[in-house]
Amino acid sequence: MFIAREKELQSLEAVYAKNGFGMTIIYGRRRVGKSTLIREFVSDKKHVFYTATKVGAIRNLELFTRQVLEVIEPNMSEATFPTIEDVLNVITDYLRKSDEKLVLVIDELPYWAEKDEALLSIFQKYIDTKWQDSNMMLILCGSALSFMENKVLSEKSPVFGRRDSQIKLDAFNYKDAALFVSNYSAEDKAICYGVTGGVAKYLELFDTSLSLDDNIERLFFSPDGYLFDETKNLLTQEFADVTLVNNIIEQVANGENTLNVISSKVHEKDSTVLYSLDKLIDVGLVEKRKCITEEKNKKKTQYVLRDHMFKFWYRFIANAISVIEMGQGRQYYDKVVKPRLHLYMGSVFEEMCRYYTLEQGIAGAYGPVITSVGTWWGVEHSVREDGTKYKETADIDVVGVSSNKDVVVGECKFTNDKIDKEVYDTLLRRSDLLTNRKVSAYLLFSLNGYTKWFDTEKMDNWYLYTLEDMY
Repeated sequence: MFIAREKELQSLEAVYAKNGFGMTIIYGRRRVGKSTLIREFVSDKKHVFYTATKVGAIRNLELFTRQVLEVIEPNMSEATFPTIEDVLNVITDYLRKSDEKLVLVIDELPYWAEKDEALLSIFQKYIDTKWQDSNMMLILCGSALSFMENKVLSEKSPVFGRRDSQIKLDAFNYKDAALFVSNYSAEDKAICYGVTGGVAKYLELFDTSLSLDDNIERLFFSPDGYLFDETKNLLTQEFADVTLVNNIIEQVANGENTLNVISSKVHEKDSTVLYSLDKLIDVGLVEKRKCITEEKNKKKTQYVLRDHMFKFWYRFIANAISVIEMGQGRQYYDKVVKPRLHLYMGSVFEEMCRYYTLEQGIAGAYGPVITSVGTWWGVEHSVREDGTKYKETADIDVVGVSSNKDVVVGECKFTNDKIDKEVYDTLLRRSDLLTNRKVSAYLLFSLNGYTKWFDTEKMDNWYLYTLEDMY
């Protein structure tokens, strides 16, 4: 089953439709569905699809040769060639003779290119001298984000300037993720997104004939569940020192979000931790978040887990490995995890609301067009009942900035309780902390609706949403 990705398919089809040679670069973190997207695109086209592996340059050449020959010269399928140029010459000869367009796909390119530094230069030579007018489309794809951005897309890359398009494939947004579990309730769809992060591979594992609880228990809380060991598998593929990275992620997952605090907790130098954090950002697991109205303020920077599946895993599974391995995962889920799911979903719901705000704001739902959405945090000055003053930290879950610098502000509650007047008052009060900003709209997002107080109030420029509205 192929779901969503219509824009990406249209982009690929546009390159395929052009006369002569075309090239697209596709990249994104593991499991998001890059290979599935490409296979859907080439399903009705003449194509060579080769997936590189960590077997070295010579073996990749052998496997690539076999794949090419099976498609375009099956009578030579057992032949071997000493260099990649020999194989590319076979492709070039085929293109001269054939009227049918050929799509050549190199998936997981970094596995091969890292062991053969000349590979990209060789592709560049063939693009410039032999393929420019040929009936061919080249797709280079990879999961190592830093390699794809620095070695393939950057100005220093041999293939720079040759691509017709590039696609950075992200995880599905919460709306598209819901298409995988379309028969679930809105709340269950949201939680499904919250534990998978919208990653295609994980969403495909959900059996919609089972309940949400049964799926989560089967995938996360069983010793043979696919997602029980997934974090370790991904980290092992990306990092040499898994122990340090694991310790850093644990701290970030527990709410430690500044470099100096994380470094002190893991007992490492700031420079060592910063290197690992930068790599975690490169692979899409961690985000360096800035206060949206003060993006130049380096002091207002937080490291947060971007990947919801990792967030869920480190929140509930990391400390229960032995319990799950004993076969007690279901009991643990029922007694410990499920009662805390709404609390866990708080930050996930906020991210969903920011996406919804941007989507609506781009369409002009709040007046001026919203161009960016994020979060704000700072200090609020308050007064106790006895008249003494004090300071406390404060945050605004949703802050959208418009093209004229006006803002919309929002508060999100993923709880069984209805939103009441207190939440209204808090958002109104904290919006005043955004100095020199005109607030054009106030947004409230609730899992379970609003108290009757809101029925009697005149609320200009206030928008009250439920989770159902967001779907």
